[in-house]
Amino acid sequence: MSLFKSASTVSLLTLASRVTGLVRELLVAATFGASGLTDAFNVAFRIPNLFRRLFGEGAFSQAFVPTLAHSKQADGEAATHRLIDSVATVLAWTLLVTCALGVIGAPVLVWALASGFKQTPHSFEATVVMTRWMFPYIGFMSMVALSAGILNTWKRFAVPASTPVLLNLSMIGAAWLGAPWFASLGIEPIYAMAGGVMVGGVLQLAVQIPVLYRLGLLPRIGLGWSKLSAAWNDPGTRRVARMMLPGLLGVGVAHVSLLINTQIASWLVPGSVTWLTYADRLMEFPTAMLGVALGVVLMPQLAGARAADDPERYSAMLDWGLRLVVLLAVPSSIALLVFSQPLVATLFHYGAFKDSDVPQVALALSGYGAGLVGLVAIKVLASGFYASHDMRTPVRIAIVVLVITQLLNIALVPLLKHAGLALSIGIGALVNATWLLVALLKRGSYRPAPGWGRFALQIFAASALLAVFLMWGAGSFSWIAMRAHAWQRVGLMGLMLSGSAAIYFVALWAAGLKLRQFVTH
Repeated sequence: MSLFKSASTVSLLTLASRVTGLVRELLVAATFGASGLTDAFNVAFRIPNLFRRLFGEGAFSQAFVPTLAHSKQADGEAATHRLIDSVATVLAWTLLVTCALGVIGAPVLVWALASGFKQTPHSFEATVVMTRWMFPYIGFMSMVALSAGILNTWKRFAVPASTPVLLNLSMIGAAWLGAPWFASLGIEPIYAMAGGVMVGGVLQLAVQIPVLYRLGLLPRIGLGWSKLSAAWNDPGTRRVARMMLPGLLGVGVAHVSLLINTQIASWLVPGSVTWLTYADRLMEFPTAMLGVALGVVLMPQLAGARAADDPERYSAMLDWGLRLVVLLAVPSSIALLVFSQPLVATLFHYGAFKDSDVPQVALALSGYGAGLVGLVAIKVLASGFYASHDMRTPVRIAIVVLVITQLLNIALVPLLKHAGLALSIGIGALVNATWLLVALLKRGSYRPAPGWGRFALQIFAASALLAVFLMWGAGSFSWIAMRAHAWQRVGLMGLMLSGSAAIYFVALWAAGLKLRQFVTH
């Protein structure tokens, strides 16, 4: 399967996930609006997600996937199966202990992430309750990450990419059916969302098990101290653990940044955490469809090229990935910068979501949009380091970028409030991506193919036309006032997005860019 076809498969399934995710957020916005209780749910959901990035698709995947790909390439089937079983055993026992401690220590975790909620005790208490309900979610999702790493290494991309849809469907059911039911029982309706999260975690793991079983790759988790000790002493497990250490530091740096930003938002006006969350959901569309999809496809292939000592193929794959990032992330960034308010109004402006909430979310979305190219490019560039078993360089860069981001917060939050937090993240991502790129160039791992200058000019010209069209569309229609005519607004948005795609790609064609080069790679 070609890189483009693999990336397209992951992107399309990710699109399905993001569409259902938007439906989920639309229902949550319409049902609960932006309030202290929605802030409580978003913080409670964020806590297990932070830990999931430690044990799941963050530090663990960054260490496990390259090690697994190398073992598959160099050590043979039996050794690779032993690696899978040993890593699964250690991970499962670690998760069991972590989940128990998380449920017990929920009040401390909530205070550490959002001490501002102490101003409204009901919000703080609700956050603690929902954190306890949802903390075991990290156990299921981290095992999902283990399964996904195995399946992606064996080029079975479809199932891992499609499983997030199950979480969204569970949460949609919770908002649509669970919340009214909880209200009828006298239980706070927002608690239904925590139940939906747990059901979604169980379903995501359940659908991966039959696929692993059919491939003969279902991990065998050892029970008892002797099995755990043997698994820990396995050389492959030790290798993954050693590689995870700098990765944990890197993810920890990202967590510190998120912790600081959430703390700051919790001290701003009620609704600030929720405004940022809705903006983040929209920003995840391009970052997941482009950055995550490319990272998922490229990492095992880059690791395989390294294991085979094929630097030319390694560099060519990075070049292809970066060109695809520029081709698709630049117009997406422009859309988020100049067309944010129509997007927010069309997607969220229903039910309890007020007129005044629209510009607040739009401001945050524009802040993220300023750094979208960096946010997407990091996924590709960091994969280049992880595939070479170099975890330290991205971590060192992330530490410096953390400091830069917080200095930007000091300057921007007093002026822009919650939107300043989003803009700081966007600018920090651009600095991070640029630094990673320079590091790859300096060590000679990545050698750009000819034609980047002409390619950049073609993208710039097409993007300029796109920006003019979107600015016209944003200013020519009363997107907020069209609330009473929801389907008319949705239809108009469809026409604007279709017209944007046509203008951009026709302009690229007129400028002489051959899109077939991305498909045939």
